[in-house]
Amino acid sequence: MAESFRSRRLRWKINWYPCYRGSGGRVTFISSDLREWRVELPLNRRTRNIWGTIFGGSLYASVDPMYGVMLSSLLGPDFVVWVKGAQIRFRKPGRETLRARFSLSEETLAELRAELAENPSAERTFLVELKDSGGEVCASVEATYHVGRRTVEPAGTL
Repeated sequence: MAESFRSRRLRWKINWYPCYRGSGGRVTFISSDLREWRVELPLNRRTRNIWGTIFGGSLYASVDPMYGVMLSSLLGPDFVVWVKGAQIRFRKPGRETLRARFSLSEETLAELRAELAENPSAERTFLVELKDSGGEVCASVEATYHVGRRTVEPAGTL
């Protein structure tokens, strides 16, 4: 699925957001239905550690917010999404640009919506892998997200 004007604008906003910009990662694609995202993390002077490989903090920070933003965008303003916990596993040093792909199936979203219809909150764990150009996994991040109904009006609404 191609990008839309809305998804391109969201991609641009995320890439210019100071906290994310500092990670060194860049969102390169967001599908028009917001269910598939791609991220690249280049090896450059901003992301290189003293051993000449990608800094572990950049590996994590470049993928940390993605599923949370995806869920928030897809579920709407009636829900709040927080990272409850995360674990990163370094498999091999990143010596080149790494890529990650995030996707949420309609089935996953339907299950989450059904659970939230019955319960005030839910948790989901997602796995994302940062891969090199040969497809080898350099790091994998498993993050658990808390999704709950908002109990107060979102900021900026009347």
